[in-house]
Formats: sequence, C-alpha cells, structure tokens
Amino acid sequence: MKNILIIGAGRSATALINYVLKQSESFGWFVTVADANPELAISKVGSHPQGRATWLDVTKVNDRRELIERADVVVSLLPAHLHIEVAYDCIRLKKHLITASYVSKEMYRLGDEARNRELIFMGEMGLDPGIDHMSAKQKIDEIIAKGGTLKAFRSYTGGLIAPESDDNPWHYKFTWNPRNVVLAGQGTAQYLEKGKYKYIPYNRLFEQYRTINVEGLGDFEVYANRDSLLYREVYGLGDLPSILRGTIRNAGFCDAWNALIKIGLTDGSYPILESKDLTYHSLMEAYLGPREGTGSVRERIADFLGETPFSPVMRKLDWLGLFRNKRIGIERATPALILENLLLEKWKLKPEDKDMIIMRHEFEYEMDGENREVTSTLVLEGNDSVDTAMSKLVGVPMGIFVKLVMQGKIKETGVNIPVMKQVYDPVLEELKEHGVVFKEVERVMPADA
Repeated sequence: MKNILIIGAGRSATALINYVLKQSESFGWFVTVADANPELAISKVGSHPQGRATWLDVTKVNDRRELIERADVVVSLLPAHLHIEVAYDCIRLKKHLITASYVSKEMYRLGDEARNRELIFMGEMGLDPGIDHMSAKQKIDEIIAKGGTLKAFRSYTGGLIAPESDDNPWHYKFTWNPRNVVLAGQGTAQYLEKGKYKYIPYNRLFEQYRTINVEGLGDFEVYANRDSLLYREVYGLGDLPSILRGTIRNAGFCDAWNALIKIGLTDGSYPILESKDLTYHSLMEAYLGPREGTGSVRERIADFLGETPFSPVMRKLDWLGLFRNKRIGIERATPALILENLLLEKWKLKPEDKDMIIMRHEFEYEMDGENREVTSTLVLEGNDSVDTAMSKLVGVPMGIFVKLVMQGKIKETGVNIPVMKQVYDPVLEELKEHGVVFKEVERVMPADA
C-alpha cells in the first residue's frame, strides 16, 4: 500500500497531516489532502514532496470516487453525517476507512460487508472518542487480568483553555467545532449508578453536574454525555453496576450555559424570521413573557432565571453582549445559529492562546477482599492557536493507526472502534512520545464505600 487520502483540511486535520507526511518520508507513501477550500489544503501540505493538495466538493459523487479509487487508505475528517457516503464508496472500491467520529448505526450496518471484503473500517479514532476508549480499555483489561472485579467506571474529557490564556468570565474558548458545543447535550443523558438507571433530560442536564478536582488545577464541573450505557458491552463490562461518561468544563460554566438553555438560545429547530434586523436586546425581550417581572430587559431576564442582576451568571451573559442594541445581522437564523455566531466572536482563540485537554478516568474495583480506586488523569496543553492540543490528540492517534494499517499490522476487519489490544497498545505507546501520559493514583477505599 502506498497511497493515503485525507478528506478535510480543517482545524483538527493539522496534526494528522503533519504526522502522515512525516511518516511518508520514511515509508515512501504519497499523501493527498482534499478539501472544498483548496487554499486551506495547500496551506497544510505546503511544498512537501510526498504530498499534494486538491479541491473536492464531497457532494460531487464522481469527483469523490475518483480520488478514493486512487487511495489505499481513506481518512475522513468530514462532518459526521457525510462519512456514510464515503463509506459506501470505500466498500464499492475496496478501500480501508478511518474516522474520528462516533460510529453511526448506518456505519455499523456495513460491518459484514466490510469483513467480507477484508476491509478495515475504524471509527472513534480521535480524542473523545478515541484516546478515551483506548486508555480506559487498556486499564480495564489490566485490572481484570490481575484478578480484579470492576464495580464502577467513570470517564470525563474536556477541551478547555489553558490557565495562562484564560481571560474571559466563561473560562472557555472554542478549540473544536463550535456548532457541536452549542448543541451539546441535547437529548437525554443515560447512565448507571449502583445498578440503577439514571436519565437526565436536556432541560436539567446543566443543573445536575458533578465536581471533580484535578491536582494542581483545582475544581472542574462535569455534565453527563448522552448515552453512557452503550459502552458497557463495548468495554466487555455487560454487568457493570456503575458507568458514566461526561464532559469537563471550568467551574461556573454549567450554571451560565443552563441560563442560555432556559432562555431558549440553544434551540436550532426553527428560524427567527426577522433575525437580520433584530438586536440582541430585542431578542432577549422577545423571550420574556408578560409575567417576567418589571424593570429593564436585563433585570427581567435575571428575575426569570432566578438570578440577582449582578450574579456570576448575569455577568457572563452581559459579557457576551446579549443586552446590547447591536443588530444580529443574520437572515432567518435559528436561535442556536445566532448564539453560535456571537460565540465565534467572543470565544475565538488569540494567535498566542493555548488550549488544554483534560481526560480523567475513575475505576473502582474489588480484589483480594479490598475495594480499590484508581484515578488516571491526562493533562496536555497546546503550543498556540494553530498547534493545539485538540488538533494533536484528534489527529495523531489517527495518524498512528494509518501507519499500522499501511504496514499491514492491523488484522481486525469490519466496522470497529479502538478497544482491541492490537490497536490500543501500539497507539498508546507511541502517543507517549507526543506527551500523552496518564498520571495514576491508586488507593484502598473504606470497606463501606
């Protein structure tokens, strides 16, 4: 195998492209980077002799298939809903496929056909999902191998802003897809706690957060991800009584985001017909009913939210500019799009800003009559707004897996996620060279814990 196709040259592609191009110098591979913005692709490939950049509108079926046909391994960094079209082409043209996105039901249905054609379709091969699966499964397998019985597993990840670049009251900036941040948590979160099913609907998700402490960094908030139950079977823990996956945010974030949900600003289901001419102030007023107090719009919003006018939550809303008489200026925009557009301006990384990834696993298990707990924590900062920790931890695992496939070291065909030893051991081992090192702390828990 000689040819690699990377579809998509966006924010998370940089580290992947750099890694694969570097490896191509040793192995003689040729790397094609395709994007709807050819200038962006060119900026990522540069003048590297083993690479080329090209234009691709992924909706143009013939153009897409022509590029895929020339490749041995295809990496899709497209929006998640577009992976399936690439997958159909890879089945038809007998090409391996790797993505960082959650594997959809439609993708899983291709499993038998991929196996029949001896194709490797690997999804969830990034950070979260990706490194979280690999690091968790490696530790779970280690605990079971030494005779432990898992009682609880909790896993949290956050793409945050590094302390030295934290200069706004939300303590947050965009390091990944802004639309996903705005729509995060919609639906109902499900998890298990001591054998009991727990459900948190979206309207209560950001109220029911928990707090964790990360050594040297302080307290953080965690809200539950949509469906933790899926991963009991995936991790080989079908009878595990407690499992939770969550997202980490800085202290104070969840209460303020919950305020945006209560107002209605995260709703992407309908357009506001006159949004172009509305101001943010008039939009806030439009969300107030006749019973929502008296006084200014700001005071009435505070009353509606159960906040004092100068509470930390109201100061965050103020900082966003939600009470300014500035025109929104977007035609027929949904509330979620209005919010996303505003946050793109307010939460933009400055050139020198550094992001920070925190990943935390908690394992509770019984062994030799003792209850034990292991916490495993990864903290990694980026270098600047381009060379981010997010880009590295999404892109480099994919790059390492591409290398393993190109070298013929992966034998597991069909549609999979990276929870097998033949994948997680070599990928995690090489990731250590890129600063991906988990700090473990183990303790014996009280007998009644």
